[in-house]
Amino acid sequence: MRDIRVSIFMVTAVLIAIGTVMIYSSSAIYAYEKTGDSLLFFKRHILFLAASCAACFLSMSFDYRRLREYTRVIAVSCIILLILVLLPLLGSQVGGARRWFRMAGFSLQPSEIAKLGLIIYLADFLSRKKAYINNFLKVLLPVFFVSGAVMGLILLQPDLGTVIVIAAFTLILLFFAGIRWEYILGLFLSALPFFYLLIYRVPYRWMRIKVFLDPWQDPRGTGFQIIQSFVALGSGGLFGVGLGMSKQKLFYLPEAHTDFIFSIIGEELGLIGTLSVTALFIALIWQGMRIVFKAGDSFGRFLSLGIVSMIALEVIINIGVSIGALPTKGLPLPFISYGGSALFFHMIAIGLLLNIAKNSGRL
Repeated sequence: MRDIRVSIFMVTAVLIAIGTVMIYSSSAIYAYEKTGDSLLFFKRHILFLAASCAACFLSMSFDYRRLREYTRVIAVSCIILLILVLLPLLGSQVGGARRWFRMAGFSLQPSEIAKLGLIIYLADFLSRKKAYINNFLKVLLPVFFVSGAVMGLILLQPDLGTVIVIAAFTLILLFFAGIRWEYILGLFLSALPFFYLLIYRVPYRWMRIKVFLDPWQDPRGTGFQIIQSFVALGSGGLFGVGLGMSKQKLFYLPEAHTDFIFSIIGEELGLIGTLSVTALFIALIWQGMRIVFKAGDSFGRFLSLGIVSMIALEVIINIGVSIGALPTKGLPLPFISYGGSALFFHMIAIGLLLNIAKNSGRL
């Protein structure tokens, strides 16, 4: 599977290069206005990238099957971190959300650890229990308990976008393991009341749905962000206004270097730029799925499927939000958006994918 490993490495490197350039382009003026240092976010990103590359190579340096010895420890550690971040003395609150540990100017987001940790746990559990996949007590109940605990703690932060990603890749893994469709239908129907409570009964989330349906009902308020995203994408045309020439990043489009960096790509690099980035993600997901079907053991198949599903879901949601196809959710664009925790654990995930491709041939 050497060709697959080379393809994934090259695509990931190109995405990171695009992200590095666009982070500087979209954040320099904002950083200078806020801190007097236009290179602040760029320099931090380079530090994050160096640590992330080291973590990626480390995650490639051992046989991935050894992770099976530590899956319970990983799952418990993730839950403990999600509990600790909710404590006022430990977790940092920004904009009403308590999602980060902060130290020496840097932050760590436990939910990013939890996503990857849960995938590792589920891959091991389902590979061991695949023969009993439709046994509620032996398989489904433990999966629902662990995944539910992780999702419940993340909801308390609150972070519904990450919960949706976790719920989706959990169902994908269960479906891949052979769960009966009646169970999936039952899960979907039983989740509807919870979604009703989480969205309709929470004012700011219900407002996001209304803004999604008609952002122009409040163009200077709740609809401002998505309208500015439309303006950025529309202004770019086919070839863009030119690298570094975006106007929407001049304090019009909030979160220009994080959640809405795709819109800045559209403005500066045009439709050609956005389609190129989308094509790179499609290539990454395609090559990842080739690993899923060529992996030499069930743990590797489940692990690679979980990683590919997580990345694909985050890409779909981020781009969908930027183009107005989905309600606003605070999820970064993998490998491109600014954010140390997301980049670090996405690179570990890529390292594990390459690890599976490398070691599967040795079985």
